[in-house]
Amino acid sequence: MAVLEEHARALADGVDAALPRWVERSVEHLLVAHRGIADPAAMAAAREAGKRARADVGVRVRALLQVDIDEQHTNPLSILRQAVSYPTEVLRQAGVPPVERDRFAVERFPDDDYDLTPASFADIDPSLFDAGMAWGAAKAWVHKQRHGVPPNGAPR
Repeated sequence: MAVLEEHARALADGVDAALPRWVERSVEHLLVAHRGIADPAAMAAAREAGKRARADVGVRVRALLQVDIDEQHTNPLSILRQAVSYPTEVLRQAGVPPVERDRFAVERFPDDDYDLTPASFADIDPSLFDAGMAWGAAKAWVHKQRHGVPPNGAPR
């Protein structure tokens, strides 16, 4: 359990550090694509949105990772996907038109006008890849230790 807790803490710390930067990068990328420049007012709004994302979504990711695995009814990436609302709000206020998305994205993530929904931890920041994999592996190991079928095949 100590290893799982260590990996959970590392993932939560990584999310806390990366989330505000992801919001800012997302806004900047689409502003530049739409206008050719990321204006200072919109980037200031993106910085504030990034802080709010960390205070909301980052806190919820950390809270989930502190709960026993048998009580986790969602996963950190699902919670991180909710952070899309922060750059989306800034981009809408800046007048950036929605991007074209495929049918799956529209159906699965209807509020993601800018196709920002992360498919993996690495989409938030490449540094989260290893932390997410290590946490997932540690969680799977603990789950197997608790609930796996013993070698003789008899249920536990």
